[in-house]
Amino acid sequence: MIISRTPVRLPLGGGGTDLPSYYTKYESFFVSAAINKYIYVTANRMFEDDFLIKYSKTERVDKPDDVEHPIIKEALKMIKIGKNTEITSMAEVPSKSGMGSSGSFTVGLLNALHAFKNENPSKYKLAEEAFKIEVELMKEHLGKQDHYIASFGGINAFKINKNGRVTVIPLKLHNGILNELENNILLFHTGIRRKASDILLVQDQAIKTDDSKVLESMHRIKEIGLESFKALKKGDTHRFGELLHEHWLIKKNMTDKMSNEFINRWYDVGKKWALGGKLIGAGGGGFLMFYCEQNKDKLRRDMAREGLKEFFFKFDFTGSKILVNV
Repeated sequence: MIISRTPVRLPLGGGGTDLPSYYTKYESFFVSAAINKYIYVTANRMFEDDFLIKYSKTERVDKPDDVEHPIIKEALKMIKIGKNTEITSMAEVPSKSGMGSSGSFTVGLLNALHAFKNENPSKYKLAEEAFKIEVELMKEHLGKQDHYIASFGGINAFKINKNGRVTVIPLKLHNGILNELENNILLFHTGIRRKASDILLVQDQAIKTDDSKVLESMHRIKEIGLESFKALKKGDTHRFGELLHEHWLIKKNMTDKMSNEFINRWYDVGKKWALGGKLIGAGGGGFLMFYCEQNKDKLRRDMAREGLKEFFFKFDFTGSKILVNV
């Protein structure tokens, strides 16, 4: 039996520039962190001569092409493990919530399947294989951020050149800064679920058609990613909080799908107490993230009054790993 554990992620700056339509023209720079909320995948040898797959539904099939779940289908076709296999998954975060759970699941599934064959792929290989499945094979409008931070873990800056090659730059923050970030970043679930690729499709098409408004916004978001990296490296968490607000103002004006009247209201309520914040992920729903140095109790009180549930976390520094291999 194999059990893999893979973290979901928290984007900290420059997100969206990891779309192929953007980085193949202008290159990408973004900062992302893995957090201690996980996707678990098990792969187990069983007696029956078929595939048994359990997620929100149960499938029993004779060959990978018959699998309905698109990610599992492509992963089984990529990593050929034969029949007599049971695959199950569990998640500590809701789906379609902006935390990159789909990318984390894909990375964790591939890690488990490789381990099932006694293979130990590099973190780069896992990330690239996961990206290939979701973007190249499934044609989802996604970037490389989710797959890379899920595979590597930690808090990192990522550079993507025009050829798609990713450079990982670890942010080695001392414990005091890490504690500040964990204490001052507050997450609240909006209760709104949406598919990231649906939101990113609009952004992707605008980039491909050289929409000047969207491109100017994306260029500034990339700059904010670099500024956030420099601020965090210096330990200037106050400036990091301010940059979150600037990021949000730019992001929500790129498309009317990015926010709505409810999200705008919740953000304005939170901003009374926080330096800055944003919706994490593609937008349209999921989690609201605030950076609040003072008055955290007041922020929590007001979010609770609005019906938003807080989500507690710490950073993960291991990335996707095999917990059990027996």
